[in-house]
Formats: sequence, structure tokens, C-alpha cells
Amino acid sequence: MLEAARAAGKGEAMERLAADYPKGPHDQPQSMCPAFGSLRVGLRMKRVATILSGSACCVYGLTFTSHFYGAKRTVGYVPFNSETLVTGKLFEDIRDAVHATARPEDYDAVVITNLCVPTASGVPLELLPKQINGVRIIGIDVPGFGVPTHAEAKDVLAGAMLRYARNEAEAGAVARPRNLVEGEPTVSLIGEMFPGDPPGVGAMLAAMGLSLAPSTPCREWRDLYAALDCVVAAAVHPFYTASIREFKAAGRPVVGSGPVGVDGTAAWLDAIGGAAGLPQAKIDGAKQRFLPAIAGALAAAPVKARVTVSGYEGSELLVARLLVEAGAEVPYVGTACPRTEWSNADREWLEARGVHVQYRASLEQDLAAMKDVRPDLALGTTPLVQKAKELGIPALYFTNMVSARPLFGPAGAASLAGIVAAQTGQRERMSRMVGFFDGVGTPDGAGYGFREKPSDPPGFRERQRKLRAAKAKAEEAVGT
Repeated sequence: MLEAARAAGKGEAMERLAADYPKGPHDQPQSMCPAFGSLRVGLRMKRVATILSGSACCVYGLTFTSHFYGAKRTVGYVPFNSETLVTGKLFEDIRDAVHATARPEDYDAVVITNLCVPTASGVPLELLPKQINGVRIIGIDVPGFGVPTHAEAKDVLAGAMLRYARNEAEAGAVARPRNLVEGEPTVSLIGEMFPGDPPGVGAMLAAMGLSLAPSTPCREWRDLYAALDCVVAAAVHPFYTASIREFKAAGRPVVGSGPVGVDGTAAWLDAIGGAAGLPQAKIDGAKQRFLPAIAGALAAAPVKARVTVSGYEGSELLVARLLVEAGAEVPYVGTACPRTEWSNADREWLEARGVHVQYRASLEQDLAAMKDVRPDLALGTTPLVQKAKELGIPALYFTNMVSARPLFGPAGAASLAGIVAAQTGQRERMSRMVGFFDGVGTPDGAGYGFREKPSDPPGFRERQRKLRAAKAKAEEAVGT
């Protein structure tokens, strides 16, 4: 499909995706369809319409997932068949759908997304008008063969919106962002995070005379202008390559890492203050106010456990740093996201403490690390958690249980300890469950209706082996 996309005129788009989101040891993502990430960003924004163009099964799965996450928003769909795809009628259908949707009384922007098949067929969304009746039109390609994870697909749309908004601001006056404080320097956070974290970060910044701009991805179009109008952009999630490019094009310095733990917060405040040109006295004042509180929170809730961390959110290294500062032994961190310069500080800090950091980690690597380490608690993806429980290892789904809690400042220092303590105490219970269900659901014991372990008819396995061998030989003969 990648070669088909290049042959159909999408070569430049594919090269940009490959440069922004380099793949790892496996070509295809091992999580959900990446387009869910960009879909999520659009559905979370006010007055933004979302239209998908792709196979019906893909669109069904994506809209199902959006309802699962409580979007409660309409998703437009432009269907196609072989004829409309080959003749170019699909593009005309997309153009008609965009014109019908672009109502200025309802929307500020319309996002149209090509999924795998339209991208591979070269459907040229760049030929759509840039705006219709004042409604912005944003076309993006988010193919599974070009964007490795759904986390990075968030950046595809966020970056496209920032680029559009930056060009608008450079061309002239734009709509005033809500709750804008004139004359107050701001810091823009890049990356989706727990809703309670920005206020906590804002309090730390306020101690230095800074305030918080709307985070990227934004919740409203005019927030994009306020985000770009910052004095410093903080790449809390370090894989937002396209978004970072737009902040740099707007002349904004970008700082990596985040305010986690004592070491991380001290270094982050120094970096933010330095990039904003603040006097050292202001930075030191903020550190003197918040670092003792963070140290106190860590001391009050120490973590005495061996923990492995893996996920696809982009915050895995930050979580590992916080666990290490809390006293945990963290031998392995795996992230599905790529290595970028914005996570270098976190990687170097972790590696200096004996932590193995695996970028573009495959499920097989995460599982191998867990089996080798046998941790007291495994934080990871759904399949990893499933395997951990089969082995009697306490485990938690990273996205729902870790990302749904504060990470930064004193609140973050206190949050993880409770999770780890509650779960590591379950090892004996997990062992009893493994013993109770031993053999149930495994290949020979799968299914219902058996009182005893099923037994094969005499000679069954040998006959099946011979049938498979004969079939393979016949297929080989046909192939030659």
C-alpha cells in the first residue's frame, strides 16, 4: 500500500510521515488503528466537524471506539466502491460532503481524513479549498502504513491545525482567544495529559511570573492562536514532531521533559526559566517553594517494589522517573513512541540509574522484559496485562489507570504510590487464582462441556500432521 500511495502521487506525504514518525523493528502498529488518535483530537474540539473517508469496516471500528470514549459527536463518512475510487468520483464526493458540512453558523473548521485505501489510491485532499464560507478545511492522510501509532496520529492533526492557525496569524488579525490575559508571558504544554495536571503546572509557572497557555492539542480553534503566542513551548509528550515544528516556525523555543519528581521538576523549571529569559532569582524562588513539597510527598509515600513500565502514551519515561524517585526499582521502560531529542533528558537520567529504555518497543519486547524481570507490578498495554495475570503478576493498564492520574508536581508525587501499594499486595491472591484456574482455557482444555481433559482419537494428531504436510507440498508444487 505504501508503494501504491507513492505511485498515486502521495510520495511527498509519505516521506513527511516517515521523517516525522520513523518506524521501529516492526512496520505495522501493534495497537489500535492510528487514525483513532487524529479522530480523538477533532472530536474533542468545539465547533469542529470530522469526516472520514475509508473502508466501511474501518469507519465502523473508529466510530465505535469514539463512542466508547464518550465523544457523543457526529462523525461524517464518505463511502466509496471500486468504480468511484478508480474514476476519481470519490474525490468529488468528498468535495461535495465538505461543501455541505461547512456551515459557518455551526463550525469553525472541517477535518477530512483519508484512511488507508484512499491514501494508497492517491485521493488528493490538498486540492480541496482551504476555506468555504469562512469555515477552514483541513485534509490529512492518516494511513496505518504511514503512521506507526495512534498517539502520533494526534500530532498529525494537531500539527496541521497549528500550521493553518499560524498562517492566519501571520496574515493579519485573528479572533481573540477566550480568557486571554494581556501582557502576561505564557508557556504552552504539548501533549494530552490528565486534566488536573495543567493547573498544578500553572501554579509552578505562576511562581516565576508566567502563566499557562492552552495545551496542544487544543479544545477550540481560537485556542491555537493563544498556544502559538507563548514565550516557551514545553514538549511534555516528546513525539509531537509536527506540532513542535510549527512552534519553532513561530519563533518559540521548545523545552523537553516535564516537572516530575524533585530532579525532574528542578531541571524543568531551570529550562523553562532559561528559555523565557527569566532572572535566576525568580527560578530559584519557584524551586524553593515547590521542591520541598514534592520531596515531602515522595517521602510520605515511598514505593518499595520492582516495576516494569510500558505503553504507547508518550509519558512512559516520565512515569518511570517518578517511580524511581519514589524508591521503586524500574529495570525496564518500553514505549511505542520514537526516540526524539525532546526525551533525551529523561532517557539519560533513567539510563544513569540502570534503567533500560526501549523506544518503538514491540509487544514481544515488553513481554520478554516482564518475564525476565518478574516484577512486583507491571504497568502496560492490555495484552501485556493479560499475560501478566496469566503468570500471576499484578498488572495495571497504563492508559486507564496511570494516565488517568496526576503526574506533575506534589500531586503527581503522591498519586503513584497508592496505586503501586494497592496492587503489589495482590501477588498472593494472583498466585491463588493462577493455581485455581490452572489448565483452564489452554489449548487442550479450551471449550465447554468437558468434565475431564479431552483426549484425541487414536492417530488423530499423526493424520493431521500428514494432511498439513501434503497440503504444503501441493501448494509448493503449484507455486513452482
